[in-house]
Amino acid sequence: MSLDYKFEGWLGHDPSSAKGKMQWGFFEPKEWEETDVDIKISHCGICGTDLHNLRSGWGPTIYPCCVGHEIVGNAIRVGSKVEGIHIGDRVGVGAQCDSCCERDCEECSSGNENYCPRKWIGTYNAIHKNGGKSYGGYATYNRSPSRFVFKIPDAIESKHAAPMLCAGITTYAPLKRNNCGPGTKVGIIGFGGLGHFGLMWAKALGAEVTVISRKSDKKDDAFEMGATKFIATAEEENWAIRNAGSLNMIFSILSSSKLPYPEYLSLLCKDGTFIQFGVPEDGPLTIPAISLVMKRVKMTGSLIGSPSEIREMLQFAAENVIKPWVKELPMKDANQAIVDMTDGKARYRYVLVN
Repeated sequence: MSLDYKFEGWLGHDPSSAKGKMQWGFFEPKEWEETDVDIKISHCGICGTDLHNLRSGWGPTIYPCCVGHEIVGNAIRVGSKVEGIHIGDRVGVGAQCDSCCERDCEECSSGNENYCPRKWIGTYNAIHKNGGKSYGGYATYNRSPSRFVFKIPDAIESKHAAPMLCAGITTYAPLKRNNCGPGTKVGIIGFGGLGHFGLMWAKALGAEVTVISRKSDKKDDAFEMGATKFIATAEEENWAIRNAGSLNMIFSILSSSKLPYPEYLSLLCKDGTFIQFGVPEDGPLTIPAISLVMKRVKMTGSLIGSPSEIREMLQFAAENVIKPWVKELPMKDANQAIVDMTDGKARYRYVLVN
């Protein structure tokens, strides 16, 4: 079938592309299947994962690579085997666009497709089951399997929906999984794109939230979003001692192995839970056993969310009027945007707009 639209976007050809050297060009999407949806992209959020992949930070990237996995747009082609999505619908795709989806896969059959051990397919820098390559959302169009394409509720603006599909679900899912609610005291280490989502979700679920950052330059923003407390670790003496045992749950968003984990873990009360999101490029985490043993602390990780959790999150966001703090930028300025993202200038998520 001949299409009257072309797939083109910002392509990284080598690790230098992460320094704002992506090049605009055409790419060939996966071969069409009747379970697919083609999306005309209107918005795409910029995620830290994009930078890791552009520079081959987590391993060799399959260049050329078009990053972007917080995609929102309109369905313009819908396969004959697709259910629940129609041409013209406003839809989105997150960090995962497919899994093995086999009935004998324990994770896929139980609704935990985001932990599929057989065939976890990312929205970019991955190979589809039919052998085609996946390309992301710094582009004009996206083609994805419909199982991982989600209708966007009318109540959520596209600029807000886009970052929910990665940053949003990455923080929403573990809060729900760990029964966050009234009486829960949550700490968030790293107050950026993911961190500000964690704050807003936890607040909407009824928890008290402490933001933990090196400096106090984002303190006013945190309180405006609903934080109960703010700890500036580089500016406050004995911050760990004074706040010891004050939290039930901690989110660690930062991607560095050189963080003061003993001090962070000391903030948890007995049976508290430490959840790691960031994946460092600079080596493994070093956690002293005594930090876990003395208060029966649990340390775990979390990876995005399943399709059912994403749908639940979108409905929750619509009902609770969750509006992330975003700055819209023209798609043509993607190179400058990733440079600014690297420099920590985003407050709190950049969204590229076609």
